[in-house]
Order: sequence, then C-alpha cells, then structure tokens
Amino acid sequence: MSGDQKVRPPAVAGAFYPDEAAALRRALADSFAAARLEPVDDEEGGVRPEEAVPKALVAPHAGYVYSGPVAGSAYARVRRAAGRIERVVLLGPAHRYPLDGVAVSSADAFGTPLGTVPIDAEARDLVVGVPGVRVLDAAHAAEHSLEVHLPFLLDVLGATFRLLPLVVGVTDPAVVADVLAAAWGGPETLVVVSTDLSHYLPYEEAARLDAATAAAIVAGDVGGIADRDACGAYPLRGLLVAAARRSLPLRLLDLRSSGDTAGGRDRVVGYGAFAVG
Repeated sequence: MSGDQKVRPPAVAGAFYPDEAAALRRALADSFAAARLEPVDDEEGGVRPEEAVPKALVAPHAGYVYSGPVAGSAYARVRRAAGRIERVVLLGPAHRYPLDGVAVSSADAFGTPLGTVPIDAEARDLVVGVPGVRVLDAAHAAEHSLEVHLPFLLDVLGATFRLLPLVVGVTDPAVVADVLAAAWGGPETLVVVSTDLSHYLPYEEAARLDAATAAAIVAGDVGGIADRDACGAYPLRGLLVAAARRSLPLRLLDLRSSGDTAGGRDRVVGYGAFAVG
C-alpha cells in the first residue's frame, strides 16, 4: 500500500485484543480452540462444519477473552471459503458517536496488527447512493464494533478480501436491508453483522433473555428484537429483513455469555453466533 493512502489505525488494539501480531495470533487460536462446531442442539437443520458456507454471519464484538470463542464459532464456518470471498460487508453499531443512518469511511484501508485491510471503494460508491448513507469518518474513528472482527477475518480468509465497513446508527431496518442489497453480490461477498446480546444482567436472567432473542433471530422476527436485547439491534434487524427478502434461513451456532467464558456471573454480557443461508 502506497504511503499516500489513508489508513484508519486500530483504536482498541491492546485493549480488546493484543496489539502485537504473535500474541494476537495466539489469542485467535485460543478463540477457535474454544469455539463450538456442532449444532447447539439436536434439532433438524443444525449447522455442521461440512455444510455450505453461509452468506452472512452474526458475531459478537467484545474483548477476545470474553467473546472470542463465540466469534470463533461463527468464523470457523467460512474458513474453507478463503480465496473465494473477495468482499466482506461488515456492519456494526455506533457506540462512541451519536449517529442517525449509516456511516461509511473515506479511508483507503483499515489497519490491524496483522496488516492492513483494503477498503472496497466500488462497494462504498454503491451504498453511498442509498438514502440514509453518508461518508462520516468520525463515526469510525473510535468504534470497536467493526475493528475487533478484522483479525478474525484475516485469520480465516487471509489477506485476499476488500472491506466495506458500515457503522449503523438509528436506522429503519428496511434502509439497512437496502444498503445490503446494494452490496449483496454473489458467493464472493460475505456479510457480517456485529452485535453483543444482553448487557450486565445476572447470569440466569441474561441466559433467559438471550435465549428469547436467539429464538427471535432464528425466526426472522424483526419486532421481537428490542434495543436492549442487542447493542447491534439496528444492523441486526436490517439483516433479518434482507434475509427474509431472499427467503434465507437463519441458524443458531453458539449462545454463551461472559459468565461462561471469563469473569463472574453477577453481571454478564451475552454473545451469540448465527449463520444466514
């Protein structure tokens, strides 16, 4: 990458995940080692590693020690598509910037401790034409909900894809689905929605709420996902609309909380992994 290109530097390396490449690779390996690769139950339709690569994933975005294993449960499903997936459309909520609509970045690449990820300028041009989408670097500058996924993507896909990073604020689900339609593509495009589930509830209460949220996601029930149920509710609801438009099934891959992975059980954060298609 030439020196005159604009790179968005990592904002949470050294906090949410290691900022040194070797340590980061170990953290990723640990996450995949603790991932769940079998269906969460024995119901017909469970996803197995040998099944088709999903069109879209839903995965969490907390510190790797907490949500890494659940993210690994999602990303393990696309590892064998390395070399085939050329574009990743990555959507996450706005935690740091008050945002209405959808924000794209003007950067040429996003930096990570494992190298830079080039931005798909063609896809950016496509979505900027959708009402409600604008270029707004301030929404991306300190946002972690997209950044924490990049090392996972580099690990499973290699440095062979271009990125369309989208920070989603208060937005109608149909608008998000329209944005996805503009960049949907074919098997060369993977969609990833970044969200955690319940926040800071006692373990058992969180488990009940997250199970209900997971059921709503699998059912494609947009109205069944309240803002408090998932911090990425806006991009998540948009993905459900996009999946319904294409009659694509949604499947639960993993459902755990920080009380299962690291930390205590007095106040936990919930994490889910889902596949679309």
